[in-house]
Parts: sequence; structure tokens; C-alpha cells
Amino acid sequence: MIDQEKIRKAVRLLLEGIGEDPDRDGLAETPDRVARMYGEIFSGMDADGSEPLAKVFRVDNSEMVLEKDIVFYSMCEHHMMPFYGKAHIAYVPDGKVVGLSKLARTVELFAARLQLQEQMTGQIADAVMRFLKPRGVMVVLEAEHLCMTMRGVKKPGSRTVSIAARGVFEENTGLQNRFFQMLQS
Repeated sequence: MIDQEKIRKAVRLLLEGIGEDPDRDGLAETPDRVARMYGEIFSGMDADGSEPLAKVFRVDNSEMVLEKDIVFYSMCEHHMMPFYGKAHIAYVPDGKVVGLSKLARTVELFAARLQLQEQMTGQIADAVMRFLKPRGVMVVLEAEHLCMTMRGVKKPGSRTVSIAARGVFEENTGLQNRFFQMLQS
């Protein structure tokens, strides 16, 4: 549960800590703005992934379904700085599919919390397996981390790629290769 009052107090202390006057015109409302923003960008803190994947449709098809280039924004738990990129999710149905927007909503849900990219990749894959129950799922996240571009090594444009494979994708290299070929098209 997001505690807006604690966030306001913390932002005020942070402003004082960097030598700012939290009461000056440009900053007077900043603690409230940041508290509201945190309420929005950390809205997925307690969600388990069930809500977006609950509505399914019966199908006879068992061919791979791929949703690619799902843009996401998240916050790194190490520096509390943003990372952003694209998610690609493929699954092989076992009698059920979800609406096209539901995979994107699942990505948004897991991005809306303090996060590690590698952990988020696995959380998305595990949620799809648990709630959709496909024969398998493969998730790839590609992201740029501002903690690497604004500070530290300062390498803008570098991307981190993380992969999670479950079910039939784990050992079937032909299926994995088909997934990667589909990402290129």
C-alpha cells in the first residue's frame, strides 16, 4: 500500500538534503506531485498478474502467438532510477488464448513496481504459465537503464537483454529459433 504522506515527507527531506528550499515557489508542490506520481508508477506493487490474464477465449489452435514491441517503463530497485524498453512475449496455447491487450497489461503490471529486469522477465513468464496455462511461454525484455546512462559508467544507448523460457520453449531450440526469427520480421 502506497503511503502518500510518508512519500511527501521523504521528498521534502530529500530536497533539504541536496541543499534546496522545499518551500520556494518552484518546489512547494513538488512533494505532493512526487507522491501522486509514485502512486501511479508503483501501482503494481501488490498485483500477482491474475487480473489481466483472467479473461480467456477457447481455441483449437496450438500455434505460437507472439506479441512483440510492448513498450514498458519501470524503476530499478538498486538506484530507484528508470529503465525502459520493449517486451516480446510468445506462448503456445493449450486450448486458450487471451485478448491482445492482456499481455501488454501483464507487462505494465510487473513494470509498475521497484524492479530488476531479470526478475521482471521471469515474473511475466511465470504469470502467463500460471494463469493462462499454455504449453509454453518465452519472454524477452530489452531495456536501457538510466543508472548506466546518467551516472556510473555513463554508457547511453547500451541495452540489457533478458530471457525467460518455460514449458515447451525450455528445451525446444527449433521453437526458440522460430521465436527469434519472428522477432526479426
